[in-house]
Amino acid sequence: MWKLEKALGNIPYDRFDISEEVQEQVVLARSQLKRATERYGSMNSRNFFHALSQPLEKEVSITNHEVKAKANHVPDTIDSECHDADQMMNKLERRFSSVSSEVCPSDDVVAEGQENSAIKSMAEIKKPDVLIIPADFLCPISLELMRDPVIVATGQTYERSYIQRWIDCGNVTCPKTQQKLEHLTLTPNYVLRSLISQWCTMHNIEQPIGLANGKIKKSDGSFRDVSGDVVAIEALVRKLSSRSVEERRAAVAEIRSLSKRSTDNRIIIADAGAIPVLVNLLTTDDVMTQEHAVTAILNLSIYENNKGLIMLAGAIPSIVQILRAGSMEARENAAATLFSLSLLDENKIIIGASGAIPALVDLLQNGSTRGRKDAATALFNLCIYMGNKGRAVRAGIISALLKMLTDSRNCMVDEALTILSVLASNPEAKIAIVKASTIPVLIVLLRTGLPRNKENAAAILLSLCKRDTENLACISRLGAVIPLTELTKSGTERAKRKATSLLEHLRKLPQLQQV
Repeated sequence: MWKLEKALGNIPYDRFDISEEVQEQVVLARSQLKRATERYGSMNSRNFFHALSQPLEKEVSITNHEVKAKANHVPDTIDSECHDADQMMNKLERRFSSVSSEVCPSDDVVAEGQENSAIKSMAEIKKPDVLIIPADFLCPISLELMRDPVIVATGQTYERSYIQRWIDCGNVTCPKTQQKLEHLTLTPNYVLRSLISQWCTMHNIEQPIGLANGKIKKSDGSFRDVSGDVVAIEALVRKLSSRSVEERRAAVAEIRSLSKRSTDNRIIIADAGAIPVLVNLLTTDDVMTQEHAVTAILNLSIYENNKGLIMLAGAIPSIVQILRAGSMEARENAAATLFSLSLLDENKIIIGASGAIPALVDLLQNGSTRGRKDAATALFNLCIYMGNKGRAVRAGIISALLKMLTDSRNCMVDEALTILSVLASNPEAKIAIVKASTIPVLIVLLRTGLPRNKENAAAILLSLCKRDTENLACISRLGAVIPLTELTKSGTERAKRKATSLLEHLRKLPQLQQV
């Protein structure tokens, strides 16, 4: 992993005609490799430092592995289901409205940050006191420190969520020995769990979050006994696989309700192995069961550690299918689930490539008010990733956003402008925005919009007019100078900056036209 990250860093990208999307994925891959090298660099120190001292080989071979990233965007303090109470959406919308077209730093800043990060990472890797994690404490599938080790029929131990996913995919062999499993029962390895806990305490390492002997660690370091809740939830999870439609529906409805109430419940439900079963229920023909299942997954995804488990269970294709053809409530919650999962940067790529964006654009155009807001929030977050901007444009998002801007009810202008501000830096989106005759609408908003509307309108116009004399001439003809001048005096701080920059471009227009 270290060699591959180093090799990627040595490629002279400026000599090749590489798209922004590919460069963005390279940056993401390098950051994952750095984290993985640091995290799993606790192999035999002698071998590791020997690898550091060797020159790069011409051919580098690595084993496929899973790398998960933490999302730092939304803390796990939202304890209400977003559609049964508005608290969650209010918190998300505050973040949504505060992000502008400035979400992407300049290339120089990115390059400097990567260089500093690389220096810091290598300094940390070369520390002589690298802590060695005992190999038996690592899951053979994920190579991560186990928090819920279980034993399979062959006697091998794995992290529950990973081996469960292996079995759910139809495999009947032991991943490590390739022997056929005589049965699929997963037996908790309490001895190993206790050893891992003791080792973490001894080395002052934060123990893997989750259940331990029926107890959950609280923020103050103490433990809360949840053994009674564990027994009840495990019984519910078993009912999710019942042959009775009514029993399954009742069980998933209760899981939905429990997952809404608290973080502890989200941990217990996931620990009980509910996520793969809930994902299977997304394809059921029973409408109510499907609605409960997708909403339960939405609630579980609020807890950051569950996001990876949901992705690992292969939930995205089924969620996208619900988004396309489910009931309106199920579609709304599917859109909200995609937003929650997309808070992990790696998931933005996976979700974008899954076909979710056209389905979200359709919901944005034809959904209920709540559904359109959910779709807008998910699309905004997905379009932060450069590779998804073109997908959104090709799915028809520009015409949908223009319709929102000109809607007489004026209920989603903020959302439309915020998404446009993210898209406007993309060449394909820029062409589509201009072609859709959006500029005159933006000029009107400069004059009559709310302060935040004016701010975003100015930001979008600046993106459209940079290095484009035709667009500059267009906004000049439409009388943008007067509202922009007023904005430099009375707008928000960001609006003043954007308006001032745009006026400077307009002042240079005659010279540019002569050239």
